[in-house]
Amino acid sequence: MLIHDKIQSVTSKGQITLPVAWRRLYGAKNISLRANGAVLQIVPVRMRSHGDEVIFDSVRDNGGKGVPIEEFIRTLKKIRKEESRAKIA
Repeated sequence: MLIHDKIQSVTSKGQITLPVAWRRLYGAKNISLRANGAVLQIVPVRMRSHGDEVIFDSVRDNGGKGVPIEEFIRTLKKIRKEESRAKIA
């Protein structure tokens, strides 16, 4: 049975556990978080198994801190530009 309403504890690191029934039902290995005021919506995301790569990992790339969206977009544009140049060469 899928749990629809449940009070969930949050760890000191801000982590929660997603119910196993939900994870199995949706095959949730990756999720998207959408904030709307005080509501945080968790949506399962299916990743393609080939060609996907992690571009930014906050722990690996920035000491666990995020980056402003403008900086992230600039970085993505730079990567696209470099990939386009590599295809031409």
